[in-house]
Amino acid sequence: MYSRILVPIDGSAASAQGLDEAMDLASHLKARMRLVHVVEPWVMVTVEAMPATVHQVAEDIRKIGGALLQECKDKVTNAGIEVDVELIETIGDSAGECIVKEARQSDADLIVCGTHGRRGFRRLVMGSDAEYIVRRAPVPVLLVRSQEPAPQ
Repeated sequence: MYSRILVPIDGSAASAQGLDEAMDLASHLKARMRLVHVVEPWVMVTVEAMPATVHQVAEDIRKIGGALLQECKDKVTNAGIEVDVELIETIGDSAGECIVKEARQSDADLIVCGTHGRRGFRRLVMGSDAEYIVRRAPVPVLLVRSQEPAPQ
């Protein structure tokens, strides 16, 4: 049925719940998991920042993303599930776009994605990577809604 499950992670509670659901599925289906984390290191840097600061901020963002991937990989490996990871660095593309591209490139047959369940104005302002993924993914998508209430 599903043998290659793609799981985007971002360190949020919703993402952690998505990872747990994907692990449960993968263990039952004997599927392999691919964890992805998307970073846009230049988005956090102001125009006034010194060049050395720019590079340090970008490197810090990469390190944090790598550490998150390693932590999640260890959790999945300890559960006896085959897993690999990918840190995706982008300039300008949304996380949703990167995840859909990765699903195609890695031949995923399911995406399991945590979502915050934002509605109304907050969703319009902040965007919705989950919605983008559902609308554009080449494979089925399982959305795992966060059990924590969305911030007001």
